[in-house]
Amino acid sequence: MKTSARIAVAVAGLAVVGGGVLVGPRFLGGGGKAAAPEQRFGAEPAPAASATSPAPAWPGPGQGPFTLVATGDIIPYPSIIQRSADDADQPGDHDFRKIFAGVKPLVSAADLALCHHEIPYGRPGGPYTGYPLFKAPHQLADALKDAGYDSCSTASNHTLDDGYEGLARTLDHLDRVGIPHVGSARSPEEAKAPALMSAGGAKVAQLDYTYGTNGIPLPEGKPWAVNLIDKDRILADARAARAGGANVVVLSVHWGTEWQTSPDEQQRELAQALTASRGPDGLPDIDLVIGTHNHVPQPYEKINGTWVVFGMGDQVASFVPADKLRGNQSSVPRFTFAPAAAHAGRWEVVKAEFLTQYSDMGPPFRVVCASCAASDSTLPAAKRSEYARIDEQVTEAVLSRGAAAQGLEHATR
Repeated sequence: MKTSARIAVAVAGLAVVGGGVLVGPRFLGGGGKAAAPEQRFGAEPAPAASATSPAPAWPGPGQGPFTLVATGDIIPYPSIIQRSADDADQPGDHDFRKIFAGVKPLVSAADLALCHHEIPYGRPGGPYTGYPLFKAPHQLADALKDAGYDSCSTASNHTLDDGYEGLARTLDHLDRVGIPHVGSARSPEEAKAPALMSAGGAKVAQLDYTYGTNGIPLPEGKPWAVNLIDKDRILADARAARAGGANVVVLSVHWGTEWQTSPDEQQRELAQALTASRGPDGLPDIDLVIGTHNHVPQPYEKINGTWVVFGMGDQVASFVPADKLRGNQSSVPRFTFAPAAAHAGRWEVVKAEFLTQYSDMGPPFRVVCASCAASDSTLPAAKRSEYARIDEQVTEAVLSRGAAAQGLEHATR
């Protein structure tokens, strides 16, 4: 059962106060006092308590470990869209829930689960299209909600495949099902706001940026529509999230070279710079970096004391050519955060794990936790062998930069 409050910090007039969120007259996800209206997210923090005030106990009541999982790029190619139509009860409808059923236990068991929403939604009824300009059925949002996702990053090279209208349509449907999102926006205010979630007594802010939009220009008069990678902006946004009350800042970033297991120069340099950045308290500005875009699993590495997942690979894909079958493989990072005893108000990673995942072409097409299924005695021996091979290949990529020696563990459930 999820213990987190799912809160989208993407509306004007929002205030973060006393460990919770004030949206209009409502206070969600915290038990502290409401702040004055002018104390808004990203503003200067409230004055520190008097030096004569007793220091609060840390961790406080209700503060404890929480788990965060993330999954890779969701790219519904035409064959997957057809599968969702075949799985639907009504002609002309689409149902993606069965596609995600195999990983739903893993996603829903986490306190926080993050997806990467690669593509926009088309108009109701279609047409729905694949590469190079994707448009998917909006029922995908319902399946993501059903699977248990708490937030989705939306900045990618395909965000503008159906223009600003497609961008807005996608965010409207994520709002409809109650999934916070970050990376693309319908207003300047929304563009400045991270997704904010709550777990273990911590406020967790998610930021998201992409390297580009496949040459499609940003909408005229709306330069804020898609967050583009800019080191200084990323760090400024991370510090604003801290000032607004975030205990943990997670960065999702769409970067790297497609089909390349090793991180490229941009990834390595940006990861080094971002993880080296420290606030006035000497603590990291960013607590976790999660990468997307590459189509194939990339390594994990602890850099400057911060975990970087260079690339998870695609969670939902259907590559058929023999030289691209790796595009159906991905990893699932799972990090456990706990209050940092030495730094009140901050959480730190106390356990780092990964699982492996596979878009099984079937039939029928399904997304499978490969590391979970490899030892499932209810499956035919041939299937277990196939999943074990996938698990081995993804594990080799994930550990290729020494993450095992840095404490990363391979999980099977």
